[in-house]
Amino acid sequence: MLEKIAYYFEFPIVRYALTVALLVALCASLLGVTLVLKRFSFIGDGLSHVAFGATAVATVTGITNQMIIVIPLTVLSAVLLLRTGQNTKIKGDAVIAMISVGALAVGYMLINMFSQSANIAGDVCSTLFGSTSILTLDKSDVMLCMGLSAVVLCVFVLFYNKIFAVTFDENFSKATGINSEIYNLIIAIITALIIVLAMKLVGSLIISALIIFPAITAMRIFRSFKSVILCSAVISVVCSGTGFFISLLFGTPVGATIVTANIVVFFIFSLISSFSGQKK
Repeated sequence: MLEKIAYYFEFPIVRYALTVALLVALCASLLGVTLVLKRFSFIGDGLSHVAFGATAVATVTGITNQMIIVIPLTVLSAVLLLRTGQNTKIKGDAVIAMISVGALAVGYMLINMFSQSANIAGDVCSTLFGSTSILTLDKSDVMLCMGLSAVVLCVFVLFYNKIFAVTFDENFSKATGINSEIYNLIIAIITALIIVLAMKLVGSLIISALIIFPAITAMRIFRSFKSVILCSAVISVVCSGTGFFISLLFGTPVGATIVTANIVVFFIFSLISSFSGQKK
């Protein structure tokens, strides 16, 4: 088995895929804790469907570099979700549901109506559930992922204290002079970037799992914000690495395998929490 892994790693495309998997997992886990605590978990789900719709638009218009459309539209949707959910009679969860279902339906309709590919079902499944093969990422994907990951990590580190304050008590943070709307906007934009990063690896339907599972798993054992953040990052990276190698060895879909690994770890942590007498 080790010889097989060593053989695969002689190919750059395999190293590219592992790099992307680990970077996406790290970024998603850092932001996941904040989203779960703020009850914003489903924003990731809504934005992932928007990204699917944007990908469909790029596909039918024949744009080679799909990120030119996908990134701006997903970020714009993140901003609209935040603003619309706070300032109108339509509540945030209803807005997310409307955008999520609408983008998914429109994207699928466009692909069926205008796609020049003969394998429409395969294209849709690849976009929704991630590529069935790890050998689909090229050097440009890795460079884009590294650049966006660096932005996400820098923003999180630089504004850690502000994000912490806004996460737990927006009213108190406003009283201390923190502009909570700005930091909520930053959180939404970072979420959009993570969604775009993970699209090709795990697909639009299961991206939310990378954001939610590591956070709620860490919360089964740890209580402090910093401890949960660190544990969530470790869990996410380990599960992504494990899922990647299982996918490599047995030919299973990368995204689904990584999410399955996260589910297994969640149940393990839940058992540990139960036996240790901790309650959530």
